[in-house]
Amino acid sequence: MSSKSKGSGGGRSGKNKPCVFCKENVTYVDYKDYNTLRRFISDRAKIRARRVTGLCPKHQRETARAIKRAREMALLPYIAGR
Repeated sequence: MSSKSKGSGGGRSGKNKPCVFCKENVTYVDYKDYNTLRRFISDRAKIRARRVTGLCPKHQRETARAIKRAREMALLPYIAGR
């Protein structure tokens, strides 16, 4: 048998962080608010995962859609600048 005990998991305990949009009662994630959307893309201009951002599934989908629209309007980059 291994030295690790069964069921330890090694994961993080505690509560998940609350969704920032739910906390502020935001009804619509606006693609024109690129300063807010910038928080949800990485330095490589990739959309961050839900487990990283702490968003609920509904707001993660809306945020991803808003980021894509902002990229289409050239408010956010598709790739990071060098």
